[in-house]
Amino acid sequence: MLANAAGVMPDSLKFEADQIFFERGLDGVDVVVHGRHSHEKQRRSDLRKRLILTRRVLAVASDPANNNALFWNPAGASLEQALAVLGVPDASIGVIGGTEVFGMFLDRYEFFYLTRAPGVRLPGGRAVFPEVPERSPEDVLTRHGLEGGPPHPLDQKHGVAVVKWRRPNGI
Repeated sequence: MLANAAGVMPDSLKFEADQIFFERGLDGVDVVVHGRHSHEKQRRSDLRKRLILTRRVLAVASDPANNNALFWNPAGASLEQALAVLGVPDASIGVIGGTEVFGMFLDRYEFFYLTRAPGVRLPGGRAVFPEVPERSPEDVLTRHGLEGGPPHPLDQKHGVAVVKWRRPNGI
């Protein structure tokens, strides 16, 4: 789960080492892609170019609150069209969720970082992928052609670890 039943990421799911890992990852991409309710609140968040998925626009539209952002409806414009309008047609992309957004890119990921916090339970929470909880996130990634690497500990005290899932031979 990536949020509780109310769609909020509770403090129990926030770990400093994971937040640092997350922010460093976003520093390495050109564009952040996410849904209307997902966002990151790091020091450089407002500086990042972003595509915000929504059904409230026909194709792409400016975000009046952020000059670096566009609202994007995948039913009206392709990812490539949205990136061109944003002015970064060859951008590297970091997808930060939510559930439907993560699911939309399952066949396009070059790699996906899956973090597990084994001591946290969010009954009825928002799943990382649409197929969860019927399938585990690892099963979903495998079914979409990604292979998991070894776990990398982020917070040993709480057992938090991240696994980098890669698409063999690139995409």
